[in-house]
Amino acid sequence: MIDPKTKRSDVPEEYTWNLKDIFESDDAWRKEYEALREMPARITAFQGKLGESAANLLAYFRMNDELDERVSKLYGYASCKNDQDQSDSASQDMLGKAMNTAVALSSADAFATPEIMAIPDETLERFHKEEPALEEYRRSLYQIRRMKAHILSPAEEKLLASAGEMAAAPGHVSSILENADLTFPDVEDSKGEKHALTTGSFVPLQESPDRVLRKNAFEAYYNRFGEFRNTTSALMDAQFKKLRFFSEARGYQSTLDASLDRTEVPTSVYLNLIDAVHGNLDKMYRYVALRKKLLGVDELHMYDVYTPIVADAARTIDFEEAKATTLEALAVLGEDYLAMLREGYENRWIDVYENAGKRGGAYSSGVKIPHPFVLLNHKDTLDSMFTLAHEMGHTLHSCYSHKAQPASTSNYVIFVAEVASTCNEVLLVRYLLNKTTDKKERAYLINHFLDSFKGTVYRQTMFAEFELMMGRMAESGEALTADALCKKYHELNKLYFGPDMVSDDLIALEWSRIPHFYYNYYVFQYATSFCAAVAIADRILSEGESAVAEYKKFLSGGSSADPISLLKIAGVDMSTPAPINAALKLFGELIDEMEKLG
Repeated sequence: MIDPKTKRSDVPEEYTWNLKDIFESDDAWRKEYEALREMPARITAFQGKLGESAANLLAYFRMNDELDERVSKLYGYASCKNDQDQSDSASQDMLGKAMNTAVALSSADAFATPEIMAIPDETLERFHKEEPALEEYRRSLYQIRRMKAHILSPAEEKLLASAGEMAAAPGHVSSILENADLTFPDVEDSKGEKHALTTGSFVPLQESPDRVLRKNAFEAYYNRFGEFRNTTSALMDAQFKKLRFFSEARGYQSTLDASLDRTEVPTSVYLNLIDAVHGNLDKMYRYVALRKKLLGVDELHMYDVYTPIVADAARTIDFEEAKATTLEALAVLGEDYLAMLREGYENRWIDVYENAGKRGGAYSSGVKIPHPFVLLNHKDTLDSMFTLAHEMGHTLHSCYSHKAQPASTSNYVIFVAEVASTCNEVLLVRYLLNKTTDKKERAYLINHFLDSFKGTVYRQTMFAEFELMMGRMAESGEALTADALCKKYHELNKLYFGPDMVSDDLIALEWSRIPHFYYNYYVFQYATSFCAAVAIADRILSEGESAVAEYKKFLSGGSSADPISLLKIAGVDMSTPAPINAALKLFGELIDEMEKLG
């Protein structure tokens, strides 16, 4: 580990990602940036010609593939540079230029969708016969043409596309505020020793066995956010005004409809999740009561949510051990999977530790070529090892899809994005549980899995319900003020955690630190994906090679079919609540075992 306040320039190279895999230098990036500034003219040269011939349509799609790859690299490099130190003005400038480029290309391309819409069905079928290579884009053409009711005129499409950079502002400003400008005071533990409080260290501090430290960190963290509650609520209000504007412009009934339609996910899946979780809140209340009992506290507070119930079984897991253990746990997925995993570990695909100015959290970037990059803020804990497995699940999902699919269908949609990552986590916990017969260690691992389950299924569903509330408030013309958001969030927190939890007043501010609320109805997919991943992992462990083969077909599917159909390849039907109820049943069974072990 390194000190989280270490300057970026002082971080040892082996713990940083090798962005030279994308561009050899910033100068090489700038050269490509200048080259891409000339590309809008190349795009607009196709205007008015897409319906003229099969050759024109094919040439347009080929050009689009090329530009998609080049923009992915341009934006990916700038984004990673910015995220490794968000206080660096040079990388902020690069990111701004990359966003400008993407918006300019999107604006230039605004004519294409209406033109493709206008091609008669019989003409399009004739094009497929005249130019067999167009078959590669049949799925892309379907995805465009199925949106016909929500596509505007070329001039209107260009106007909406040109608003893209402005539309990204609420989320971008929120990220800068939290990760670059917002600082926190050091906090003391029960012995009077001080600890650095940062966005990246907050959750590890909440995992501490020292309750004084947890309480002090919780109060200092949220009190600081409270100082900016009006700013963050204004940003959230702007975010949902943006969603409302775009959904109304395209003729959708709601912001939820607009967001989910892009990925071909029925809104019923979103609403079914909330209903299913509401029907199983009794299990969450049992979990809270068990946590209160095993921690031996008179009152369970929100700063007691993350600390392990079996705290004395916790141990340090450094990054090298985390890599080795994940390789062992994921061996069930076959040598080809492990080979890619090793390549990522050995060739600096990962930015490992927190440093001053670095973005908090973790992610796998969307860079297609040569490979995705992973941002971590590794803390040498069990949770950090699971985060590594999670993010590499995303990364290898991308690698499989990009290898198997043509460029036009290589990007998978967000509904399936969390399945591969969470499947890795489930396989890891199953592996660790199978390795031990020690009662205390087993209880520690089950506690971790229960915490992960609680955090992913229950907590993310709570976020999804809050996001739905915000959308409906915006659609009814109600302002998203700090007071209104805090009141609704506090009520929801009480509902989800139940009578044995003291829902501290400060938890009402938690919404203000969740970056995913700027991702347009994203969070529900963590919960649905977790439930799907539990089912897939169980199939892999019980059925072996046949289930692994079907799972890899899913990983290789990209967006070649709608997400519900892709998951059916792996043996899971998310159009029904069955996988959600089955996963929640497992949660109840694990609580049963934990009660016996406790």
